[in-house]
Amino acid sequence: MAQTIRRVPAFTLNTDGHPHPRENTLVALTAMLGVLAFTSSFFHDLHLLSSWSGLVGVITGLWGQFISATTAERFVLVIGIAMCAFGLGIALAHGGLFGGTAG
Repeated sequence: MAQTIRRVPAFTLNTDGHPHPRENTLVALTAMLGVLAFTSSFFHDLHLLSSWSGLVGVITGLWGQFISATTAERFVLVIGIAMCAFGLGIALAHGGLFGGTAG
């Protein structure tokens, strides 16, 4: 039999068969910043961390969307951008980027 059946699909962002180190770095950075912004937004005292990581994550995610090469990269970027935007929005409500107090 010439073909083999792959039962577990391989997870890769390079679905076109070419390496994309710059794009994959932006995807990983956006995903990590998204998780950081999202989880830290649930703690009122961490609004500075959440707001800055959310803002940087949104910027890197949008830049990654601009230069992305595959659909898999765009899929992960959209999820990361949404998590960053959620964390940024909650953090802005809790005090903002520069340490103001929420009323």
